[in-house]
Amino acid sequence: MGNTRQATAGKQPREESVPNAMRPLFEAIVEMTDAVCREHLDDEYAQLCRQLTAALCRKRPSPLIQGKTETWACGIVYAIGSVNFLFDKTQTPHLNAGDLCQLFGVSKSAGSAKARAIAKMLRIGVADPRWYRPSRLGENPLAWMIEVNGLIVDARYESRKFQEEAFRLGLIPYVP
Repeated sequence: MGNTRQATAGKQPREESVPNAMRPLFEAIVEMTDAVCREHLDDEYAQLCRQLTAALCRKRPSPLIQGKTETWACGIVYAIGSVNFLFDKTQTPHLNAGDLCQLFGVSKSAGSAKARAIAKMLRIGVADPRWYRPSRLGENPLAWMIEVNGLIVDARYESRKFQEEAFRLGLIPYVP
């Protein structure tokens, strides 16, 4: 049992599944986000940006049909970067928000505004486990917090049986 999903032949994983009508826009945005992630960040950022772009494509109506593609691409990387503390100089990789926006040819205010709109639309918060880099998820305390009978508990400090059941239910990323 694992928490990774494999694509079947000829099909996109659910995380990147988009309506056919949105496919060209998805590919245009992902081309930009992949290029920036490849050059300045890493593969985990690229994958999360693809997943976020796909999620926005699946919204009805998709917000991506209005506005500039570059601004959406910037907002997507900015939103994922905000979740993962990209703008914190102590983190690796690190990128200044202004420099990130400049890579897309977008003003910092436009990139930031688009990222805030995305976060509001999809209810994304700081250190949100759904959008956290997989290699760092074990360090994210929010990934381990579970409500049990009205109390919040840290699954890392519960019994193995509890952890296995929490993992089976998809409440924690893996059994520690």
